Amino acid sequence: MNKIIAQSARLHCNIYRAFEMFTSNTDLQAWLTNSADVEPVVGGKYELFWNPDDPENNSTLGCKITSIEPNNFLSFEWKGPPKFKHFMNNADPLTHVVVFFGPCEDVLTPCTDVYLIHSGWGSSPEWETARQYFVRAWDMALEQLERYINRLP
Repeated sequence: MNKIIAQSARLHCNIYRAFEMFTSNTDLQAWLTNSADVEPVVGGKYELFWNPDDPENNSTLGCKITSIEPNNFLSFEWKGPPKFKHFMNNADPLTHVVVFFGPCEDVLTPCTDVYLIHSGWGSSPEWETARQYFVRAWDMALEQLERYINRLP
């Protein structure tokens, strides 16, 4: 069984700004990573670095955008941190993240709902440990994104 991670965030901004938060290097560095090298085209880089001095570890080095429709959705390959690197970063295919953007319903001010799906998890116990790690990691990341955009404390 291929378990997925499905999470969402509500951002108090228009859909264009929400999309930029996942495709602009400067914006990604504001909420998700320390350094970003993203080329928002199919086949473009989706490389994020949590420790830029050690690009081989704690990064998505080599990951690519697999599909993109500006302001609607974005999908990209994903890698794990060093403790999962030996299996997660050598998988073929790598795990995969899809992010969908949609206007909030029944809200008068600009508002975007962001839906994130992370799939491609293996079935072994170590894969389940990695999946659980990313359930928490994406939850914290999306909370950080909401705080950043919504200017919450």
